[in-house]
Order: sequence, then structure tokens, then C-alpha cells
Amino acid sequence: MFLEIVTPEAILFSSKVDSVTVPGIDGEFQMLNNHAPIVSILDRGSVKIHVHTQSNLSFDDLHGSIERLPADNKVLTLNIKSGTLEMKDNKVIILAD
Repeated sequence: MFLEIVTPEAILFSSKVDSVTVPGIDGEFQMLNNHAPIVSILDRGSVKIHVHTQSNLSFDDLHGSIERLPADNKVLTLNIKSGTLEMKDNKVIILAD
């Protein structure tokens, strides 16, 4: 699936991913390839981007606020204050604060 994370200042991330885990207002949830369409409000927390099978992702080009998880360098994290998420047709767009 394709993930794009956008803030008012910039596009922070735009690439194919294996899965993404987000902090929903009722708790954390994960989306995989072919997930049903969803729109959700996000709460303060950490967005976890799983890129295990993505060999072409350049970690040097990542925005400074996205970090690799120390225990698994193929999991990227981004802390957000709030946001909105939409998933449709295997494309996830996160509008984050």
C-alpha cells in the first residue's frame, strides 16, 4: 500500500509500505494492504511505519522528525499531536499536526 504523511509545512513521507500503525482516538490500530476504506481522527501518539519488504526506500532522504525504531530499523516512527487519516484503494493519507 502507499502511505503519504502531510503536515502544514511539508510532505514528511511518501512511499510504499507494508503496514502502518496509528494512534486512533479509541486506541491504536493497524492497517495492512487491502484494508477496508476508513476515515479516522488521530490522537497524540506515535505513527509506526513498517517497511520490511521495501528495499528501495532511502533512509537518508527522510524528514528529520521521522526516526528509525532502535529495535528494528525497518520500522519508522513519527510522533504527532493529532491528525486525520483516510485510507481508500490501498492509499493512506495522514494529515498530521
